[in-house]
Amino acid sequence: MKPQQRHLRGVFEPSYYHTTIKQWPAGERPREKMIEHGSSALTEAELLAILIRTGSKGVTAVDLAKKLLSNQRTLRELARMSVIDFGQFGIGRVRASAIVAAFELCRRMPSSGGLERPIFRAPEDVAHVFLPKLRDLQHEEFWALLLSTSNQVIRETRITSGTLNSSLVHPRECFSEALKEKAASVIFVHNHPSGNPEPSQEDLSITRQLTEAGKILGIPVYDHIVVGGAQFVSFAQRGLL
Repeated sequence: MKPQQRHLRGVFEPSYYHTTIKQWPAGERPREKMIEHGSSALTEAELLAILIRTGSKGVTAVDLAKKLLSNQRTLRELARMSVIDFGQFGIGRVRASAIVAAFELCRRMPSSGGLERPIFRAPEDVAHVFLPKLRDLQHEEFWALLLSTSNQVIRETRITSGTLNSSLVHPRECFSEALKEKAASVIFVHNHPSGNPEPSQEDLSITRQLTEAGKILGIPVYDHIVVGGAQFVSFAQRGLL
């Protein structure tokens, strides 16, 4: 019998004893291991393997997960990948979609909160919610947080998704929902995919325009926060409003 050929670290090596996960002892199978001991008992590769579900010819789901995490690749880096990116690792669109969806749910979790709507008293409160949501995106998103008189969030609304410029971020779109919801004030948030949160000249120009529009409409702009990587910049803290 010819040994099965298996791709490993750029070369093909014979694998005489390849087994599927179903053939593993029950205590070593990721899904059964999680049911028995809880998700915290699993490695990152095992957790990814559960999302991947099945392997391909001669390769288990755990093998694919380990390949994703090879070369010191982190979960944060995986969170930035698209369905097409995962395809380059031999993961089909259905399985890749499950992974992308899981990371997106993680990003949304901090802003979902509980039954109580959050109250933003400081830029750090906003960053706590929006850093996980925006820091791993590969495109820019511009959000408006509509606040009540007690600074409680009435609604979070995404204004644009894509390249940020003054033609896309127009006061009409930025304040339309605030007017409908009778918001007392607004906070704007957007991200820099580069990881550098320092405001650009375009950011400064847009913020001045929105601040003036807010004064006319009677809906003051309390802050504009730029997220980049694990850091943020508050226009209010820097006296740029």
